[in-house]
Amino acid sequence: MMAAMNDRGAHWQDVYAGKAETEVSWFQPRPAVSLDFIAHGGFGPEARIVDVGGGASTLVDVLLDQGFGDLTVLDIAPAALERAKARLGERAGAVNWVAADVGAWRPQAAFDLWHDRAVFHFLIDEDQRRAYRATLAAALRPGGQVILATFAPDGPERCSGLPVRRWSADELAAEFAPHFTLAESLAHEHVTPAGKVQRFTWVRLASPSATHRR
Repeated sequence: MMAAMNDRGAHWQDVYAGKAETEVSWFQPRPAVSLDFIAHGGFGPEARIVDVGGGASTLVDVLLDQGFGDLTVLDIAPAALERAKARLGERAGAVNWVAADVGAWRPQAAFDLWHDRAVFHFLIDEDQRRAYRATLAAALRPGGQVILATFAPDGPERCSGLPVRRWSADELAAEFAPHFTLAESLAHEHVTPAGKVQRFTWVRLASPSATHRR
């Protein structure tokens, strides 16, 4: 498993070394769906949030703009995190940056929200998904929530040269049951910088003890 993690890390390092952050297929000028789902979950600036696979995403920028002050960005590729830090400048010091494979990460804090846009669909083996779920369980406080986006059943079969597993909302809900239930879902079409349409499944999962803040 360690060799596989090293291979994944090297792959994503190469991706970010070879392309600008605005050239990768998953780039979003503004992560609108993520922000909507965070609002729907009732999360305010006091929430402790981890963005799994956040890389060079602009989500952290917008959350800082909105006053969120307890943010962690995790990515397997240090190069991706360095891109985000450089973009943020002095504000990067307000964020906790973690370079790690999510399945091997051992979080030191309990989070209110776990956000993952397009990491989980790369986990095509059950062992990988089991490790992911174990990390998630260790990372979330009681009542925490999960925002998860994967390629939809009619979405791409591969991304960045790697195979993916495509998911429906019901399949994702079943994958994380009984610890989480489906609070909402969305079928969304993401348009890449190259103009291609990628169909995504978005879900917000809540634990039975989740409380809404609004």
